[in-house]
Amino acid sequence: MSWRRLRVLIQHLPPESATWTALRNSMDATELAKQAEQGQPEKGRWSQQEQLLALVADRLARVEWVLWCVNIEQKSKRPDPPEPIRRPGARPRKAKPKLNETSAGRLFQLLQGGAE
Repeated sequence: MSWRRLRVLIQHLPPESATWTALRNSMDATELAKQAEQGQPEKGRWSQQEQLLALVADRLARVEWVLWCVNIEQKSKRPDPPEPIRRPGARPRKAKPKLNETSAGRLFQLLQGGAE
């Protein structure tokens, strides 16, 4: 077996495999801190179990958010909906642009027929 073949086999092992666990356990505190700061879960590999667990966590957070919204007075501001857990292959959601005073004025002009 070539070294390249061995590397490819190790890279495609599931994240919960004994090999990856041993590699993670052999890291010192500074390496772990560096990995934590630069972590990008959307570029990693997750097992089906991890995908399902993230789905359950997202749905539970959504139920909690709905309960908050239902039990809050109408006049008070509702909390923002929960962000889903970042998954491999999925980019973080982009924030929706807020309507500022200039944009609102331009929109009002367009709605009034002033498309100048």
